[in-house]
Amino acid sequence: MDTIYAVSSGHPPAAIAVLRVSGPDAFAIVEALAGSLPPPRAARLRSLRDPAGGSLLDQAIILVFPGPATATGEDLVELHLHGGRAVVRAVEDALAADPRSRAAEAGEFTRRALLHGRIDLTQAEGLADLLAAETEMQRRAAITASGGMLRRTIDELATGLLMLSAQAEALLDFSDEADVADDESATARLRDGIGDLAGVLRTLLAAPTVDRLRDGFDVVLAGPPNAGKSTLINALAKREVAIVSDIPGTTRDRIEAHVNVGGYAIRLSDTAGLADETDDVIERIGIERSHAAMAQADLVLWLGDAEMPVEDAQRGLALHPRCDVAGREAVPVGRLAVSARSGAGIADLWQAIIDRLAMLAPPVDTAALNRRQHELLTIACDALDAARSEAELLLVAEHLRLARNAFDRITGRADVEAMLDQLFGRFCIGK
Repeated sequence: MDTIYAVSSGHPPAAIAVLRVSGPDAFAIVEALAGSLPPPRAARLRSLRDPAGGSLLDQAIILVFPGPATATGEDLVELHLHGGRAVVRAVEDALAADPRSRAAEAGEFTRRALLHGRIDLTQAEGLADLLAAETEMQRRAAITASGGMLRRTIDELATGLLMLSAQAEALLDFSDEADVADDESATARLRDGIGDLAGVLRTLLAAPTVDRLRDGFDVVLAGPPNAGKSTLINALAKREVAIVSDIPGTTRDRIEAHVNVGGYAIRLSDTAGLADETDDVIERIGIERSHAAMAQADLVLWLGDAEMPVEDAQRGLALHPRCDVAGREAVPVGRLAVSARSGAGIADLWQAIIDRLAMLAPPVDTAALNRRQHELLTIACDALDAARSEAELLLVAEHLRLARNAFDRITGRADVEAMLDQLFGRFCIGK
C-alpha cells in the first residue's frame, strides 16, 4: 500500500497547517526531511530540509504515531507547519519528489481507517455528514453516528441474529438425534426469537431517517389572495423575499426562502393565492402549483379564514394573520394569531413550527439510520419475517443468512466497493 500525504487542517493560509503522512514508509520519508524522529506521541521541534539540496523548508513540530493504534491504522506522522501557502507547497513538493509517497485522494485517510478496522462504514458515513453539516441538528446527528452509537446498536442486533443462526444450524445438524417433542420446542423458541428481533428492527425502521435533517423541511404558506402570505414569508425570512402588494394575484409562482431556525434547515415557500375561479391562465397554473406544494409539504401554514384544506391535521398549522388589523382582534379557537407587520406572534409561530418539525426528525442523540441503512435494515427485517413463517428449517437458516448479509452491508463487512467510491468522494483531500 502506498504512503500518502495531505494537509488535513484546511486550506492555507493559516497560523498552523497540519500535514499528515500515512503508510508503511511514513517514518522513513519524514526522517529524510527532519534528520531524526521524536519518540512516539511526543511533540518535538525539527528543522525540515529538502533532501535534494539541503535547503531549509520550515521549522515544524513533529508528532509520530506508530500503527496500528492510529487514525488510519498505519504508521502516521503529523507535521505542524507554519501555515503559509509557500511553506506548505515547499514541503509537499519535497514529499512528492520522494518516490515512496504520493498525494492522498479525497477521503483516502478515512478509507484506510475503515479498511484497517479503526472505524466501520456507519462511522465513516457519520463523518461525511459531519463534514457537510450546516445546521445544529445535522451536526448532532453526525456526531452521534461518527462516534459509533449506530455501530454499537447494529453490532448488538447482529450478535442476536448470529445466535439465532447458530440455533438454526444446531437444529439442522442434530435433528436426527433429538427427541421430536424437544425438537418442536426448540424450533418454537427459535421462531419466537426471530419474531422478537424483527420487532426491534421494525421499531428502528419506524423512526425518521437522518436524511430528513440533511434534506431539510418544506414549510408552505397557503391561503386565499391577499391573506398576507408574502408579508409573512418576508417576516419569517427576515428579508424581502416576495413582492408585497394589495393587488390580488401578485404572487403567481412558488417563491422560496431557505432559513436555519432551531437547528433545522427549512425551506419556506410562498404560493399563489387559492382563488375559486379565475380567467387568468397564468394565475390558474399558479393555483395548481400551490395545491401541489401543499400536498408535498412537511407543514402547511394556513392563512385563510376558512377551514384549513389539509387532511392530516399534523401537517397543517392554522393561523389568524393580520391580527393587528381593526376588526380582527378576536382570535378564533385553535388558531395562532400573528402580525407580520408588527411582529406580534412571530416568535410563537416559529416555536410552533419547530415543535411540529421535531416530530418529523429523528430523536436527538439517538442512533438514527440514513436512507441506505434503512433500505438494508428493511431487507433484513423482511428476511426475518420470511424465516419466522417458513416451515422448512433449511430455508429458515437461508433467510437468516440473507439477514446477516444485509447487516454486514450496513457496517461495511460485505463487499460495497462501488458505494465506498461514492461515499469517500464527498470527503476533502486531507480526510
